[in-house]
Amino acid sequence: MSFETLLEIYQKENPEGIILSMGGQIPNNLALRCDAAGMRIIGTSAHSVDQAEDRHKFSQLLQELGIDQPEWKELTSLEELTRFAAAVGYPVLVRPSYVLSGAAMSVACNETQLETFLCKAATISPEYPIVISKFLENAKELEIDAVARHGELKAWAISEHVENAGVHSGDATLVLPPQRVYLETIRRIKKLTEMIAKALKIHGPFNIQFIAKGNAVKVIECNLRASRSFPFVSKVMKRNFIDLATRIMMGQEVSGGNGFNLDLDYVGVKAPQFSFTRLEGADPTLGVEMASTGEVACLGDDFDEAFLKALLSVGYRLSIRSVLLSTGPIESKAAFLESAQMLTSLGMNLYATRGTATFLEAHGLPVTALHWPLEEKRPNVVDYLSDGKIDLVINIPKNYQEEELTNDYLIRRKAVDFAVPLITNIQLAQRFVEALSRKRMEDLQIKSWAEY
Repeated sequence: MSFETLLEIYQKENPEGIILSMGGQIPNNLALRCDAAGMRIIGTSAHSVDQAEDRHKFSQLLQELGIDQPEWKELTSLEELTRFAAAVGYPVLVRPSYVLSGAAMSVACNETQLETFLCKAATISPEYPIVISKFLENAKELEIDAVARHGELKAWAISEHVENAGVHSGDATLVLPPQRVYLETIRRIKKLTEMIAKALKIHGPFNIQFIAKGNAVKVIECNLRASRSFPFVSKVMKRNFIDLATRIMMGQEVSGGNGFNLDLDYVGVKAPQFSFTRLEGADPTLGVEMASTGEVACLGDDFDEAFLKALLSVGYRLSIRSVLLSTGPIESKAAFLESAQMLTSLGMNLYATRGTATFLEAHGLPVTALHWPLEEKRPNVVDYLSDGKIDLVINIPKNYQEEELTNDYLIRRKAVDFAVPLITNIQLAQRFVEALSRKRMEDLQIKSWAEY
């Protein structure tokens, strides 16, 4: 959709106004031009959209409101940014303004990666500022989907990401209501959302993403539009957020409060769907730039049931007899040890690459070591994958973004090519094993949305 096309349609139809907040990122990118052309924007003003989309302006607003955010700096020179990165410590996050699905957003672990990503970001978003910020490791990400009227919060739903911060919200596994979050964290998120909605005079739908570590909550970004999770929260909360937002923007009276997010007798889980089998050579890992092509949401009486239903719906299998483990750095190996013990107690055969096998054996777990794909030795990981001897691959990347043709990449790629379910995130792997240890296929109830 180009501005010129939009202008022609507007002039021909002569509408009462135009709603930009229901069409994703592109309408937000056109907001200032539409406003300058004299179009009447229904909903949040173009000025507020620009204040939220422009990373520099939004960061300044948060500073003025006294709202915590990861340390940041605007792009002025490479020397300044490398000094900033060295001062706050790697990894750092490079974030252009006005971009779709996290395009060119990257986590840099060293100065070489930082230079590469800055060049890419400047190419993607040449007209708008690029902000670099401290990337917080091992932190939980949450987001709020909400509707406001003239800055006053009217409906809201806080969703928790299964994966830690660092995975794009479109690729993350969402849980509503949150299951592993302090009540104080939820209270703070609602309070911060009310402050931001009032400051930006939000009139319609919006989404804010937060990062939480302990009870400390920081704001990542704010999108003054309906997000991809609006249908999910509407179904789970039994309240149509889009209908409500439209009525508010059109000046109609709306009744009823939001209710309490945790006052539900069931849990909703939204899992991403990927199409890596259609993308020859693509590395099937999760990162800050979105890769998913769809999503499925399921309900269950508890998290485990909803989670397993959602994963089944996007192609995972529960009939698992053998698992290949390649669990990355020592921290991930240690974090997954209890899960590996659960897999053994469930009677599954464990296969592992050399480092992981050595670690598991040292902790008394029976495991068969397999050679790396690039090694000319047997038994080899690729042979076992191609022969159908492995039902699930858990491969945790050692780096945030690594584009080399490494052994780990080859394992992930072969798993996708041979249609073997693949997990590349440590938190997702832990929750999956826990759910498998508590639920069997026959425990998953078949119930309609209306029954919940």
